[in-house]
Amino acid sequence: MNTQELKKLENNLWDAANQLRQGAGLNATEYASPILGLIFLKFADIKYRQFENKIKQEFIKIQNNSRVERTEKDIAIGLCGFYLPDHARYSYLRDLSEGETYAQKVKEAMQAVEDGLNRNDFKNVLPQDEYFKIIEEADDQLTV
Repeated sequence: MNTQELKKLENNLWDAANQLRQGAGLNATEYASPILGLIFLKFADIKYRQFENKIKQEFIKIQNNSRVERTEKDIAIGLCGFYLPDHARYSYLRDLSEGETYAQKVKEAMQAVEDGLNRNDFKNVLPQDEYFKIIEEADDQLTV
C-alpha cells in the first residue's frame, strides 16, 4: 500500500467508528471486540485462500490415489495451520440475506474457526456473544 491508500484506509476506519458511535450509540469498548473479531475473520479468509487450491488438489489426489483417509480439514491444518469451512468465510457473512440472523451466523463462524484450529488452548477466545449484545442494544434504542 502506498501512502495515499493507507490514508484512505485510515479515514474509512475512522468514518466507520464514528458511524458506530453515532448510529448505534455504542462506545469504543462496546464495539472494539466485535470489530476486531470481524477483522480477524477477514484475515483468516485471506490466509486460507492462499492455500485453498493446494488443499483441494491434495484432497482430490488422496481421494483418487490412496487408501489413506484424510479429511479436507486434516489437509488444511497440515498445510496452513487451520481449516476454514464455507460458513466461516468472510464473503459468506458479508453476503447474508436480510432475513438471516447475523449475530448467530457470526457466532457459528467464530466457533468454526476455533474448531478448525484443532487446539484446545484456542477455545472460547474469539468474540462470539458480543454480536448479540450489539443487536439487542441497537433494537432497544430504536424502540425508545
